[in-house]
Amino acid sequence: MNETAFAPLASLAAKLLPHALEPSNDGAHDLAHLERVWHNVRTLHEDEGGDLQVLLAAVLLHDCVAVEKNSPLRAHASRLAAEKAAAVLAEMHWPSEKVAAVAHAIEAHSFSANISPLTLEAKIVQDADRLDSLGMLGVARTFYIAGRMGSALYDPQDPQAKQRDYDDKRFCLDHFQTKLLHLADGFQTAAGQRLAQIRHQRLKGFMEQLLEEIGIV
Repeated sequence: MNETAFAPLASLAAKLLPHALEPSNDGAHDLAHLERVWHNVRTLHEDEGGDLQVLLAAVLLHDCVAVEKNSPLRAHASRLAAEKAAAVLAEMHWPSEKVAAVAHAIEAHSFSANISPLTLEAKIVQDADRLDSLGMLGVARTFYIAGRMGSALYDPQDPQAKQRDYDDKRFCLDHFQTKLLHLADGFQTAAGQRLAQIRHQRLKGFMEQLLEEIGIV
């Protein structure tokens, strides 16, 4: 483990990391993703506050159950992760209120679960995770996942889906319209909203340049 990646709680991270990720070849939901989300959490925490122990546990365990993007169980992934995280923390004798706080933050972080975050920590974790789906990292992860799922870059007959429904399981570019370009509107914290708008503009800029290179605009 990079000892500085999860500062200032490296010792807690060392205890939780063995439970953080199931065996998987998903490079969009790996240790590097956890490190980036924690970096985002620390940035938001500077302005928003919150319990760092709860925040770190939620970050490290939010993907502790691996469910592929194209799985019918995808919408239940955060609930499954929350249940596993609660069991792990209970075995470590965490206070029940902190276990519940971590579990809620994990369950509410997911876009597909559509659960409103009710605590400051849940709002921060949701914002921190969604920041990793915006900007250039969002672009990189989207195309990486599309490649793993066997999706095409875009529909050559109708790249902008003017005469068809969006289908982001078949066409990577559609995912910008079905999810990515809507993420910035749903941020929970003031600090998250500011950072989201910066990354949203980068995302829009990429899509506009991509369409220009396709020959659309």
